Amino acid sequence: MKTGEGVFDCGDLALQRGGTLKAARIVYKTYGTLSPGRDNVIVYPTSYSAHHTDIEWLVGVEHALDPSRYFIVIPNMFTNGLSSSPSNAPGGTPDFPQVTTYDNVMQQRRLVAELFGVDRVKMVYGWSMGAQQAYHWAALFGDSVERIVVNCGSARTAPHNFVFLEGVRATLQAAATPEQGLRAMGRIYAGWALSQTFYRRELWRGLGFASLEDFLVRSWEASFVRRDRADLLAQLWTWQHGDISANDLYRGDLQMALSGITAKVLLMPSATDLYFQTDDNRAELPHLRNARLVEIPSVWGHRAGNPLTNPEDAAFIDAQVEALLDA
Repeated sequence: MKTGEGVFDCGDLALQRGGTLKAARIVYKTYGTLSPGRDNVIVYPTSYSAHHTDIEWLVGVEHALDPSRYFIVIPNMFTNGLSSSPSNAPGGTPDFPQVTTYDNVMQQRRLVAELFGVDRVKMVYGWSMGAQQAYHWAALFGDSVERIVVNCGSARTAPHNFVFLEGVRATLQAAATPEQGLRAMGRIYAGWALSQTFYRRELWRGLGFASLEDFLVRSWEASFVRRDRADLLAQLWTWQHGDISANDLYRGDLQMALSGITAKVLLMPSATDLYFQTDDNRAELPHLRNARLVEIPSVWGHRAGNPLTNPEDAAFIDAQVEALLDA
C-alpha cells in the first residue's frame, strides 16, 4: 500500500471562540494514490484520544476504505498529541486556547485543497468525534462533500453525553497524579463504551484477557495512560461543544444546519451505544435531504463503530459503506 506522511502548517490561527493557536500544525497520513481527476478522496478524521495509527486498521483492500481505489487522508485532530496540542505547544499547557470542531475542519479543508489541489471529496468517514467532524464537513462545505458516514456520532453533542464527559473531566482534575487520573478514566470508559450485555456475556474472554480485572487494566487503563492529561482535557472540551450549527452560517439553528446538508448521509449508530444514542440520529433524520439510518445490531456498545477486534461488526460496517460509495 502506498502511504505518505507529513505536516500541514496552518500558521497562526484566530480561533472561533477567541484566542490564537500559534504556529498551528496538522499531522496527517495518506493511503493510496490520488486519481488524475482528483475525485477519489476520502477524509477520515481521528476520534477522541486517537492518533492516526489507532484507526488506520480500517484502511485496506479488504475494507470499504480501499487504498487501491481511493486516496484516503487521515488528519489528526488538534489536541490529540500529534497535531497542535497542549503537550507540544510552544507556550506550554496553561495558555492553550479552546479549539472547536469547526476550527478543526476548516483547517482540514485547507489541507486537502492546498496540499493536494482537491476541492471536492468523495466521502468523509468518521467514528465518534470523527463522525462529528464528518457532519461539520457536510454542513459547512455544501456541494464540496459528496457523502458522509456518521458512525456513532451526532450533529450536536447531546446533554447526557455532555454529562458523561463531565464525570471524566472531574476525575482527571481531582486525581492526585496525572497517571492516577488516566487510570481512573480508563475504568469509567470501560463501563460506558461497552454495553451491559457485553459484560454479562463476558465477551472480554474472547479478546485474550484472563479476568475482568485484567481487561480493565491491560485494555482500558493502558489505552489512556499512554496519553497526556492536558491533551485529553482539551479534546474533551471540543467534544462537549460539538455542534454543526454553532457558527455564523447557521447561528445556532440545528434544523437549518441539517437541512442545509446536500451530501448523501449514512447515519450508522450502534444499537447499544450509551452516549451517542440512536435516538439522537432519529431526531436528525427528518431534517436531512438525502439520508439513511442503519443501526449496527451489536452488543459492543460505542465500540461497535470501531470494531478492530470484532469482525462481525466490521463486516456490517464495510457493507454499508461500500453501498454508500457505490450509490
